[in-house]
Amino acid sequence: MTRILITGINYAPEETGIGPYTTGLAEHLASQGYRVTTLTGLPHYPAWRVAEGYRDGITFREGRNGVEVLRRWHYVPPVQSALRRGLYETTFLATGLSSLALPRPHAVIGVVPSLSGGVLARMAAARFRVPYGLIFQDLVGQSAEQSGIAGGGVVSGAVRLAEGWAARGAAAVGVIAEGFRHYLEELDVEPGRIRRVRNWTHTGEATIDREAIRAWLGLPQDAVVCLHAGNMGYKQGLENVIKCARLAAARAPHLLFVMVGDGSQRGALEALAARYELSNVRFLPLQPEQVFPSVLACADVLLINQRDTVSDMALPSKLTSYYAAGRPVVAAVAPNSETWREVTWSSGGLAVRPDDPQVLLDALLRVSNDPGLAAHLGAAARRWSADVLSEQAALRGYEQFVAAVLAAGRHGRVHTQARARMRAEQQPTERKEAGDRWAA
Repeated sequence: MTRILITGINYAPEETGIGPYTTGLAEHLASQGYRVTTLTGLPHYPAWRVAEGYRDGITFREGRNGVEVLRRWHYVPPVQSALRRGLYETTFLATGLSSLALPRPHAVIGVVPSLSGGVLARMAAARFRVPYGLIFQDLVGQSAEQSGIAGGGVVSGAVRLAEGWAARGAAAVGVIAEGFRHYLEELDVEPGRIRRVRNWTHTGEATIDREAIRAWLGLPQDAVVCLHAGNMGYKQGLENVIKCARLAAARAPHLLFVMVGDGSQRGALEALAARYELSNVRFLPLQPEQVFPSVLACADVLLINQRDTVSDMALPSKLTSYYAAGRPVVAAVAPNSETWREVTWSSGGLAVRPDDPQVLLDALLRVSNDPGLAAHLGAAARRWSADVLSEQAALRGYEQFVAAVLAAGRHGRVHTQARARMRAEQQPTERKEAGDRWAA
């Protein structure tokens, strides 16, 4: 059986960000008949606090839906800075390296970020003398420079060097956004090795009607709910949304700004809303997976906000969930950003310039005052989710990516659904034959 090792710091039970995609990939490969081991960190995102049940140990070993999950301790910074982020990366790298006394895999897949996930993949591949691939969910060097984290610009050069070193040796490099390609080519990654892969919509359909979920959340039935869901960190620049709410309090009091989730900047955002004495802003915790689609669907507009400096470093994972909800999106993002391109290509929302509360408010009023436009954007978002962001289509792309990595090695067979079915049919016979040999 072909063995795959996946390295990356985010994994289930994290329900947002990169974790669901690494988990989905690992479990899909296991369903194809691969023997999959994931080397990962402690659940901590987006709260940047280690989850209950993982705070009293250094190592954890779990079985999750056919995947062997090896967790290693690492530092989790409650406040983001370049120094703290460096400790986060280096501690996971150190503890991850100490656990590489594993059965030899046939290929290694690293997930970036964290940067340490990519570095671990290259080092593990060298140790086992097998090919490896990297999947770039964000660009770490660009993120250090653009995110606004204290000291990020100072260390961005060193981060780029490490990122380039990790990527150049990969048999295949997957990017979730076309805009990542140019950056990686500048790091001397061979263009022919760069492949586009897509994230997928991992949330289900809304199961609770709008009135009931609003009542459960304590939201007024008659308010126009403008909802942000997910991480509240530096690169989101959500103080722009709070300042927009301050303008709306006088000009459009029917707009209610709802911030769902957690992150390193949530406390500062709550303090800013309190200082402005805003009654039109609500903060809610990250919602359980089973009700999250209904929470998104109860909104009138779904918000994305990014700092002006964020261009090609990231494509927000929340977009896949937003589009599945079938609600119009308003994105205050840089015009040269991956998010701007995705929103405009999909026709699922309006994209406006960032760091301008008045422009954001104008866009929200444009959508909320035109039911026809809102319906058109919501329908386009849902079509994009079904046609482009389906799990089946995305995972087919990942299957091709893994096959390309395996093809670069001398061992390890590519698995397909047909092979997985054949293997499942053979297993009862193999178990019986093994029992007969034991009895003999």
